[in-house]
Amino acid sequence: MRGEQPNVLDGYEHVHRYWDRAFACHAAKILPGEYYVSTQGEMITTVLGSCISACVRDVDFGVGGMNHFMLPEGKSGGDCASTQARYGSFAMETLINQIIMHGGRRRRLEVKLFGGGQVLDQMTDIGARNIAFVEEYVAEEGLLVTSRDVGDVYPRRVVFFPETGKAMVKRLRKVTNDTITERESKYREDLSHQPISSDVELF
Repeated sequence: MRGEQPNVLDGYEHVHRYWDRAFACHAAKILPGEYYVSTQGEMITTVLGSCISACVRDVDFGVGGMNHFMLPEGKSGGDCASTQARYGSFAMETLINQIIMHGGRRRRLEVKLFGGGQVLDQMTDIGARNIAFVEEYVAEEGLLVTSRDVGDVYPRRVVFFPETGKAMVKRLRKVTNDTITERESKYREDLSHQPISSDVELF
């Protein structure tokens, strides 16, 4: 039965929230560059091509969230790998800090990783670079990864329930991914014009 929409946490008012008929629950849909944290038993969903989503939750407290990010293209000069990693680190650390801010504890976090498909074109390795970054990040930070579905050539729809930790993935037919590739191409172009965010420290 459809109940009243849960209150949104401060800072997430811009995220599209709706009633999902298939799962019979309230849901939040995030786009490239966004993240969402919930303490209210909502579902979080996104559609991924080359991007990565990390689903992170406190296994005891039930607070968790999802991000949706991509590393920017490398630029000539300077340490390109380091520059790109700062974007990915910001996406991961911002999500983790938000979960901690709303009651989570770092020692109780579990992570599930999705995305990184080779869908933009056959000449780019952006999906593989995104996977390599996030795998290295979680290893260096000592985070517990309980499941992953990454790589290959498929776009994915991911749904995540932070309260229970349940995550589901639907691999989409490649011929239907025009909207996904257009959205991610625009996101990739936007990244090339954005300044690097300041460093964020984990609590």
